[in-house]
Amino acid sequence: MKKELNEEFVRELSKKKNEPKWMLAFRLKSLEKFFELDNPDFGPEIDIDFTKINYYKSNRKEIANDWNKVDCSIKNSFDKLGVIDAEEKYLGGVTNQFESEVVYHKQKVGEDVIFTSTDEALRLYPDLFREYFNNLVKYDENKYTALNGAVWSGGSFIYVPKGVKVDRPLQSYFRIETESLGQFERTIIIVDEGADLSYIEGCTATQYSTASLHAGVVEIYIKKGAHCRYSTIQNWSTDVYNLVTKRAIVDNNGVMEWVDGNIGSKVTMKYPSCILAGEGAIGNSISIAYAKEGQYLDAGAKMIHLAPNTRSNIVSKSIAEGGGISNYRGTTRITKKAFNCKANIKCDTIILDGISKSDTFPKNIVGNSSSVLEHEATISKVSQEKMFYLTSKGLSESTAKELLIMGFISDFKKELPMEYAVELNRLLKE
Repeated sequence: MKKELNEEFVRELSKKKNEPKWMLAFRLKSLEKFFELDNPDFGPEIDIDFTKINYYKSNRKEIANDWNKVDCSIKNSFDKLGVIDAEEKYLGGVTNQFESEVVYHKQKVGEDVIFTSTDEALRLYPDLFREYFNNLVKYDENKYTALNGAVWSGGSFIYVPKGVKVDRPLQSYFRIETESLGQFERTIIIVDEGADLSYIEGCTATQYSTASLHAGVVEIYIKKGAHCRYSTIQNWSTDVYNLVTKRAIVDNNGVMEWVDGNIGSKVTMKYPSCILAGEGAIGNSISIAYAKEGQYLDAGAKMIHLAPNTRSNIVSKSIAEGGGISNYRGTTRITKKAFNCKANIKCDTIILDGISKSDTFPKNIVGNSSSVLEHEATISKVSQEKMFYLTSKGLSESTAKELLIMGFISDFKKELPMEYAVELNRLLKE
């Protein structure tokens, strides 16, 4: 397909995917909004040459459910990442996306659970898809939701029926191996009344000298009494702009948990959100952002209390070294009619040298006198005294620093699935 992003490109993409007319109209409307909107006026500088981004690349003819039917080079990439091993040992289903399309999908959980690629969901479940698509994250919210709307491809679609407890996690893994590629998956998750789901997302890319772009959109719907945990470890290479929008809406007594790890990328702007729309709804977010040389990670969470007796909890851990910048940016809003709500925010930062930086940008709003919001923030540097104490016990300087970091993020590690906690240990040692 042609590389230039214009109406002709979008029409060709939609035709290639054999989409209905309404989706083409949506894509064209999104494209127009993308050209209208500017970059965000807060956070990191975004310096992307959109004429150099490859907006679509496909490496498959159909989705395989057997690794022996996947191209050997692609299979080897996922094998080296440990994805195939994790599928066999821990997971109830997987979707693996390579470049712009899902190349492998397999489901072990019951047939009553819908778990497929988003492209396949549009074809197989058109009414259900249209009910939830672009309903929670609107295409015109910002420049990158508009871009996603215009060129989205791949992602996961999950529907868990009423009362169904998915006993093993479902996972999606996103991989980029092409220079200057844009990846624009669209994920939609619906957890119906009383149902339970644990979902894991992994992201990596090969390092190149030119910028790549990841601009995904995630929409999650938590019905009455349902529960969803969404765990992410992204380790994009340091040439990737990671600009995503993730949001959940939670009904009465539902629970949404974001477990969000940000290790890689050149620039990250990501603020997983919960809209607590039903009475007794709960939203939790625990995250880490570890910025090293050349990285600017602007991450956090948003909790919007719309209903009475709702609760939210945000825990943010930021680490910066080598001149990296790691910020917390978040919003907690308790609206006027959301009585008897409670919100807690805790932001902790550790700076490992004298050239790195971390800032906190909270926006906390309480609209009534019966609710309580608490915000606590700490920042510290690794002192020479601590390092001297540990090295005097026979530890090397690198081992001593590693111990301090692992202790600092212990709360986050406890929330991860076992295999991801092991992976996090490996990434932090690199």
